[in-house]
Amino acid sequence: MKNPIAFFFILLVFVTPNLWPQDTPQPIDKQIQQEAKEAPLRMQFRGKTADECRRWQAEFAAKLRTLLGPFQPPKTWRTVVERTVELSDHRRQEIVLIAKGVPSLPMHLLIPKGKSEKRAGIVAVHGHGAFGHDVVAGRELTPGMDDQIKKLNYDYGRQLVRHGYVVAVPCLTPFGRRLGDRKAYGSNDPCAVTFVRLQLLGKVLMAENLRDILWSLDFLAGQDGVDSDRLGCVGLSYGGRMTMLAAALEPHIKVAVVSGALNCLQERIQGRYSCGAQIIPGLLQFGDVPEIASLIAPRPCLWEIGNKDKLLPRDWQELALTRIARAYAALGAKENLLVDRFEGGHQWHGTEAVRLLDKVLRNNP
Repeated sequence: MKNPIAFFFILLVFVTPNLWPQDTPQPIDKQIQQEAKEAPLRMQFRGKTADECRRWQAEFAAKLRTLLGPFQPPKTWRTVVERTVELSDHRRQEIVLIAKGVPSLPMHLLIPKGKSEKRAGIVAVHGHGAFGHDVVAGRELTPGMDDQIKKLNYDYGRQLVRHGYVVAVPCLTPFGRRLGDRKAYGSNDPCAVTFVRLQLLGKVLMAENLRDILWSLDFLAGQDGVDSDRLGCVGLSYGGRMTMLAAALEPHIKVAVVSGALNCLQERIQGRYSCGAQIIPGLLQFGDVPEIASLIAPRPCLWEIGNKDKLLPRDWQELALTRIARAYAALGAKENLLVDRFEGGHQWHGTEAVRLLDKVLRNNP
């Protein structure tokens, strides 16, 4: 080119944009989607031996506890029985646990009628929805609940007490009677609003609910009619997520059934995800749902998956199971990672769940 100055300007115009970052800001959606795809997950388990897995579990559990902040339940409390209902096959006590320094915890305690020998106990955790813990216990005085029970097979607490277990059904935040006036939130998601407000107080909503599940477990273990060495935890949807977290960090839970919750938050936040009740700040720097679930190994855990459940993308299911399976394989417990794929949607199934619970908690093969 005869004019070197002209050549320089052409080079500047066409080459420079490829050498430097774009000046146009990306929409926040695009930014988060890209960062979600590239999430570090730097503490994934990649070992093969039992010793490697145990060391990893100790390290990841310690990191998880740090991210959650305080979640230990109170050591002493007062129990107020608000109402006792005698039904044909079980008794329901509607109670509130009260302790200094923490919010009071509403709970249903379901007790089978019949022989008085010590029974196994189960904490049954509810998911999202207007009815909170009432629907899982099948509380007959809650208007409009029957449709949800029919659609989601949602009264699994009542099903399990009828099967002979003592069942504790806590009400989590912000659901049921702990939500208050739903209309006050307008079109806002109460989970998102509650998460933000608690963050300003230095609290994590998921840790608050974890505390209440562990409190329920302690309460259940202390009942005269319960064998404290035979405790399980089950839940659907958000209840499944919390069952997983509780079992991951509490070894006294001998068996877990996680229904409708085999997905990854790395996938969830690629959309406009607003459920603050499932958020552990900073989690994706270190791991995700599969890493938390891997802390349950080698104890038995059953994952229920409806083949029409639109909340559980199939490819993410397989990715999660592959990562969880590494821990079970390393600990020589492949048979304790179980999956129940059933015909249905986002709902409790229960068939294989009851078999597993009976096997582990009743020594009933």
